[in-house]
Amino acid sequence: MNTPLTLGHSPDSDDAFMFYGLATGRVDTQGLAFDHILRDIQTLNDWAREGRLDCTAISVHAYPYVADRYAIMSHGASMGDGYGPMVVARAPMSVNELQERTIAVPGELTSAFLALSLFLPGRFRYEVVPFDAILDAVSAGRVDAGLIIHEGQLTHETMGLVKLVDLGAWWRSETGLPLPLGVNCIRRDMPAALRSRVSEVLHASIRCGLEHREEALAHAMRYARDMSIDVADRFVGMYVNEWTLDMGEKGRDSIRLFLERGAERGLTPRVEQIEFVD
Repeated sequence: MNTPLTLGHSPDSDDAFMFYGLATGRVDTQGLAFDHILRDIQTLNDWAREGRLDCTAISVHAYPYVADRYAIMSHGASMGDGYGPMVVARAPMSVNELQERTIAVPGELTSAFLALSLFLPGRFRYEVVPFDAILDAVSAGRVDAGLIIHEGQLTHETMGLVKLVDLGAWWRSETGLPLPLGVNCIRRDMPAALRSRVSEVLHASIRCGLEHREEALAHAMRYARDMSIDVADRFVGMYVNEWTLDMGEKGRDSIRLFLERGAERGLTPRVEQIEFVD
C-alpha cells in the first residue's frame, strides 16, 4: 500500500523544475504517493499556520508562525547567493527617499518583505500587490517603488525600471551568507522514519532535475509565465542549485540569523530552536 501525502508548492518554474522527478515518475517514491497541491506562496504560508499539508513550501519569514507544527527540510531551499528580491522604481532615489514612499510588496509573510524591513531603518508605507502585478503598478505610477520577486528580477529593465537595492546582495555584504527565501517543511508529528523517506525522495527529485536539466527545464516551461527559455533557465539556475540540493550548515546559519534579526527588530516571533530534517 502506498502512503498518501499532500505536497504543497507554488506553480512557478523553479518549483516545477525541483519537483520534475516526482511529477514525471522518474524517481523512486519509496511507497509514497504525493498529491501535488499547487498554490501561490501566500496561500501556502496561510495553510501552514493551520497545519493543512503534510509537506509544503513556505517563506522563511513564515516559519516562526508555524514552528510548532513543522520542521524545515534540508532539501528544497531557495537561497539568494549574492542576489535576491529587488526594489525597483521609475527613477533612482536614496534610501531616505524610499523610506518616505509607498512600496508595492508581494505579501507581508514573504521573506522579501522581511528582508526589506531589515534593510530599511524604520517603518515604511507599503501596499500588498500580487507579485506578478508589481512591475505594472510601478511602471504606471500607481506606487512609487516595488519589491519584486521571481522573474521580475531579470526582466524589470525591459520596462524602463531601475534597481534601487538588491536585498540578496545587501544581505551577503552584511553577513557573508546567502539570503534565505523559501524552504520545504514537513509536519513535526510525522513519524521520524516516514520523514526520512520523504526527505530522501525529495532530494532524489531535485537531483533528477539538476542531472536532466534540459528535460526538467522543458517541464518547467509550462509554469514560466511567458518567459523565454533563456530567462527561465537563468531564473531556475538562481534558485534550484547546490543550495537546494542541501542547504548545509551555512544555509542553516543564514536561516537562524535572518529570523534572529527579525525577532530583535520585533518583526517576527522568536523561535528558540529551529528543527531541521536531513
